[in-house]
Amino acid sequence: MPAIRIGTRGSQLAQWQANWVADQLRANGAAVEIIHIATQGDVTQGPLDSIGGRGVFTTEIQAALLDHRIDVAVHSLKDLPTEAVAGLQLAAVPAREADGDVLISPKASDVMSLPHEAIIGTGSMRRKAQLLHLRRDLQIRDIRGNLDTRLRKLDDGHYDAIILAEAGLRRLELFERIRHVIPKSQMLPAVGQGALGLEIRQNDQIAKDLLAPLNHASSYYSVLAERSMLRNLRGGCLAPVGAWGRVDADKQLLTLEGVVVSGDGHHKISASACGPPNRAEDIGRQVADQLAIQGAERLIAFARATGN
Repeated sequence: MPAIRIGTRGSQLAQWQANWVADQLRANGAAVEIIHIATQGDVTQGPLDSIGGRGVFTTEIQAALLDHRIDVAVHSLKDLPTEAVAGLQLAAVPAREADGDVLISPKASDVMSLPHEAIIGTGSMRRKAQLLHLRRDLQIRDIRGNLDTRLRKLDDGHYDAIILAEAGLRRLELFERIRHVIPKSQMLPAVGQGALGLEIRQNDQIAKDLLAPLNHASSYYSVLAERSMLRNLRGGCLAPVGAWGRVDADKQLLTLEGVVVSGDGHHKISASACGPPNRAEDIGRQVADQLAIQGAERLIAFARATGN
């Protein structure tokens, strides 16, 4: 059998993720080749919403998949747009890593103890909106770059704190940098945060069979519900939308919570639903409908138009 070709971004975290998938496949007897692909989000500076928004970290990798230059695309699932791409399918979601956000700061032990008007670094509208809902005095500044770059900017004194995904820090064994795991009651994560998405061509049965053992059912259904919610909201990856899906294995019950916050933090709406995991897409649609009734579309549109 020829080597299965894995396509990934070149960042340290992306390479870790691709190597992890490669190790799992090799353990099952497959030959693997890893191919690095530069995406628009990797080579362009500035805020993400100013360089194209959706798909800036995935479009080039998906194009390589469609062109048969690679066989498997490894995505951070929070970066993968929810709109289907003809000819491609999400084949597997491995067991989800920690799915929350963390505070990294030399000046505070949690968000509420940050100094007045503290400067916080984040490139996420979702994080900005939820932070400002908690603390209107905080000064939110954009930050780009890989984990090392962001941590160095914090250490160099450009920010009083930064907010990062817990999963990336744990995967790169940077546990000591985590000052505080922000409770879900204060900040719901991004759709798909902490999960990997393994994407293939729809007609590639060999890749589908090889990836099947890597799929973790509870993680798959959780992110399926979250992505359904976001897709039905027509929010996109950069919208001020948070979601948290999880499966209670004992009860075989999937619960989904969703939130939309205005970019200035003034308005927050939330909703939740639960049901059997195999109804994940319906559960996502239910939560989206509840949020829509409360005015989610208006909040998302305002955030896109004004940055708030």
